[in-house]
Amino acid sequence: MSKQTGRKSILASFASYTPQQNEAEAPNAAGEATTSSSRVAGVIGATQRTLAELREERDELKALVAASGEVELDPETVDPSPFPDRLNDDDDAEFEAFKALIASEGQVMPILVRRHPADPARYQVSYGHRRLRAARELGLKVRAKIESLDDRQLVIAQGIENSARQDLSWAEKALFVTGMDSAGVKARDIRAALAVDDPELARFRSVCRAVPEDVMRAIGRAPKAGRTRWTALAKSCSDGDAIARVRETLAAAKVSKSDDRFVLALNAAAAKTRRKAETVTVADDSGRKLGIASFKPTEVKITFNPSVAPGFADFMQSELPALVERYKTTRDS
Repeated sequence: MSKQTGRKSILASFASYTPQQNEAEAPNAAGEATTSSSRVAGVIGATQRTLAELREERDELKALVAASGEVELDPETVDPSPFPDRLNDDDDAEFEAFKALIASEGQVMPILVRRHPADPARYQVSYGHRRLRAARELGLKVRAKIESLDDRQLVIAQGIENSARQDLSWAEKALFVTGMDSAGVKARDIRAALAVDDPELARFRSVCRAVPEDVMRAIGRAPKAGRTRWTALAKSCSDGDAIARVRETLAAAKVSKSDDRFVLALNAAAAKTRRKAETVTVADDSGRKLGIASFKPTEVKITFNPSVAPGFADFMQSELPALVERYKTTRDS
């Protein structure tokens, strides 16, 4: 079995393991688990270790999660993660089914929260946003585990949960990488959290540099638009004109599906702006008209009156090499 396989088993076990209260290790009075978050975060660096060590730390992680206590919180006291990993859904049908399941069977898995850094009476979610929303809309308390997490630990835990779910779109993962970069999370921890390699991490970053965040959010999840098509959009958004066309197109779009919005954005970015030919009158220093020059992005056309400007065509032809050299000097300077 490879190290890669071992890493994925850790990610999967973290997200899928159903915690049970350990009677010998209850949460403190504030409801916070006494587990050391540094020990949990240490598992993230295990990708460089032996398979035996990976298995040992996987078992330790499961035990730590099992020992974490649960509390019931008022959903109105819980805020979203400062690093959102979800774009707007195309419709709420799937969520309504999920909410109906919680209404009939209850919340199976707790969410993970931390105390809000700016308000100790409130909390921030690491993962479990849909469970929190369902509880809020149903008027129920939300079951939660409270951990002491800094920004780095919060996004790593969030990324582990995302990897196990495997239902985030490519764009959502790319934006989440940007959030982790902003939080100062190291590349090795981002790779471990999302189970991606260096080339994929580089592609996430490259697309987010080329395609503005407001454009990506206006498009939405676009689950059918994977890495190849997002990379194509990034290449097409190489200048401000292309981005302006995309923004204008999305603002006027009447489609409800994010995949359809992506297609509109891709076509708008790839479209070439047609420019009318610019016409200039060619005259000598006395103002006498010699001819007309017409300029297009890929064509220059000059017509002249041979009776007024005899030999002008031969002159232009002889001057072309010097013009090319002047052009090269201008481009290189």
